[in-house]
Amino acid sequence: MKPDFQRDLIPSDDALHLIGALNVMKDKLLNAAQQWELLDENGHVPAAPSYPALLRHATDAQDLSRDVFRLTADFAQSPHHTTRAGDTVLKHLAMAATMSSHAAPHFAETAECALTLPRSANPTDRHYLTNRMVIDHASARAFLRRTSESLRDAAKELDDHLGFQRFLAPLTRQEGPPAPPPPRPGGRHI
Repeated sequence: MKPDFQRDLIPSDDALHLIGALNVMKDKLLNAAQQWELLDENGHVPAAPSYPALLRHATDAQDLSRDVFRLTADFAQSPHHTTRAGDTVLKHLAMAATMSSHAAPHFAETAECALTLPRSANPTDRHYLTNRMVIDHASARAFLRRTSESLRDAAKELDDHLGFQRFLAPLTRQEGPPAPPPPRPGGRHI
């Protein structure tokens, strides 16, 4: 009995649409990770970091995470997640959803420290808060990068799946039932 490869394939249009959505989201996350900075041009935490700007990083990260969760949920509800490639794509999307959910709290912690920093008169407290801000902000950005990488891996899996489909296409066309032989010209009729 031959396996039914067609049942295990994600339609090309659906795969291409999802690859496009994944690439757009991946780029947004990567751009955010690169552009949202805490340190000044000298590599130091500003004396008075902007609480509103840092809080904006948290809210924007939460918006990005919500979009990753929606993308993941939509794919999980599609029939494609049950295919071999779909199962792997869903694992990458689940990782992306998890990673994205960690970014916003770290940005929020950074913003909270920025609010507390100017009120701190003790140099030890200021040093602790400054270090905590750097670590939290860097962690948040790392979670955005990891999310982007997971989305990239999901898109690559779909792209590989499309390559497999292109490879299979000529083979599946040849496997159809044999054509009946053409009628013989000038044959006898009984």
